[in-house]
Amino acid sequence: MRPEIVLIRGLPGSGKTTMAKNMSGYVHLEADMFLEVEGKYVYDASKVPKAHEWCLARAKAELEQGRSVVISNTFVRIWELKRYVDLGYPFKIIEANGVWPNIHDVPKAVIENYRNKWEPLPASWKGSVIVNMSE
Repeated sequence: MRPEIVLIRGLPGSGKTTMAKNMSGYVHLEADMFLEVEGKYVYDASKVPKAHEWCLARAKAELEQGRSVVISNTFVRIWELKRYVDLGYPFKIIEANGVWPNIHDVPKAVIENYRNKWEPLPASWKGSVIVNMSE
């Protein structure tokens, strides 16, 4: 069976990481993993671009080894998702819309900024089994 990509997008506190961790049979990746130091998340804005490059490279490597991946990131902008879609593997997109306290203490103003920048999925991706989940 050909490996696939599951992309979970949503605002901070929407349940992305929890959903991804509960998907058996998938390698779970997210840019936040790159920002962990000794198992603890340490936000550093200067490292965010490199974190996303790391996540994409890891996903590509896992897929090339025949393993399916689930990537949970905010994916507010379509170009952020497109980089994974363009890898050429079958993909699914889950939009997480739960409302829980976010584990990284992202300020409400930042979350509102993400909400205001949120881009809807392109019509051409509608066949990719897009699901809205709240938990």
